[in-house]
Amino acid sequence: MIHNPSSPSSGPDAASQIEESIVSVREALSNLRYGTVSLTVHEGRVVQIDVTEKKRLKPN
Repeated sequence: MIHNPSSPSSGPDAASQIEESIVSVREALSNLRYGTVSLTVHEGRVVQIDVTEKKRLKPN
């Protein structure tokens, strides 16, 4: 991970926000078997996590 000290999200509060985001992403990944996880970032902060799950159906 690259840290830019001049970014708007630097500081002790930013570190806890990053850790919270990592926990949320880890949770999304651990509950997903097939699909995608997409992050939306605004001003250096993760503000949204989208999870798209794919269900594979067996042919009849």
